[in-house]
Amino acid sequence: MSTQVSTNTQAILLLTAPLIASKKAESAALLKPAEYNRLARLLVTKGKQPANLLDPDAAELIDDCGSHFGLDRIKSLLARGFLLSQAVDRWHSRGIWVISRADAVYPKRLKAKLRENAPPILYGCGEQSLLELGGLAVVGSRNIDDALLKYTMNVGALAAASNRPIVSGAARGIDSSAMAGALERGGVVIGVMADSLEKAALAKGNREALREGRLVLISSYDPAAGFNVGHAMQRNKSIYALADVGLVVTSDFEKGGTWAGAIEQLEKLHYVPVFVRNGTDCGKGNAALIQHGGRPWPEPNSPQELSDAIAAVISDESKQDRQDQLGLRVCEDTPVYPRVTEPEKTEEPQIEPQVSASPAELLMDAVVAILSKVLSEAKSVDEVVQILNVSQKQAQVWLVELTKLGLIEKMSKPVRYRVVQCSDRLL
Repeated sequence: MSTQVSTNTQAILLLTAPLIASKKAESAALLKPAEYNRLARLLVTKGKQPANLLDPDAAELIDDCGSHFGLDRIKSLLARGFLLSQAVDRWHSRGIWVISRADAVYPKRLKAKLRENAPPILYGCGEQSLLELGGLAVVGSRNIDDALLKYTMNVGALAAASNRPIVSGAARGIDSSAMAGALERGGVVIGVMADSLEKAALAKGNREALREGRLVLISSYDPAAGFNVGHAMQRNKSIYALADVGLVVTSDFEKGGTWAGAIEQLEKLHYVPVFVRNGTDCGKGNAALIQHGGRPWPEPNSPQELSDAIAAVISDESKQDRQDQLGLRVCEDTPVYPRVTEPEKTEEPQIEPQVSASPAELLMDAVVAILSKVLSEAKSVDEVVQILNVSQKQAQVWLVELTKLGLIEKMSKPVRYRVVQCSDRLL
């Protein structure tokens, strides 16, 4: 197998990837994402990494994994070395690299926001470091008219002029228009693809931007894989997670991937604040997304206006996060403190005013500090209730939200929680 792919990544590919080096059907034995996450956690508890499954003396470790997922299944997957070498050679001949969650170069934004839902494998072409830059995620429908195409290209150009990358899904319509607008203006683009990465890596229109280090295309699916609705829906999470803020240009009402991805962001995931193009001509879908919490797009006309709009919404979101992340507005038995608004800046006095933290923010900081000590050893919800002297409902909300933040982890059989140790790795 190629030495250009880390041993950890080789092992994960063998366990989870179809390795389409020809037109053969995908193996039914592949570990599904949830199964691989279980295996990764098992390896961590044993102080092992995926690469250890390929060691000459890995028989005992393979037997342990086989007891959970089927010994014959694990052995047959790990025995696909020759097929993997063929696939890697094919990818490299097309300028495609492959990394895994176990690699240090894996995008930190995906790990931090998606946690175990971060794709175990990422295929890509172009400059990997662009994946850490953030940017404006632009999403929307595939079928658009010329006016909307021009509008979206202008959004991309405006982002490029303000030195802000465009993050999008590389599909036809809104996605490709925003990306094209940014690239034509000399900007940076991150394309998160659900299919056909191999074709995009070889496309003539992408060569210059790839060569100049202004474009990176990634996919969590085999580079030769064709379109799949489920894959397209899943990649929405990565688009938002790699960005600083999102913009829905146009969406159908209660149907389609754009709608589903935006609703998931607004009501469940909250990875980034989401703007929605507003106005009487924007359609029922856009209007409904604003009712669900989307922020009306302010229609910036200059790079500075775009930067100011994004900076303002990020600042506002970060203030609210400190209260929302611990569910202080959810629990009926917990007082809800009013938000403290920042005083307007004035010319006098010249010394900047000191803004005190709100009671809710102070409470959150205190809870995080206390739970960091309390959960140095795994404890159940009931034990946390007794120690903190709070209701079970409040304790449960705190534990769930801190788990989402990646500060603590949930253990099973029995259910307990503990602080995530610095040595724990997301494999």
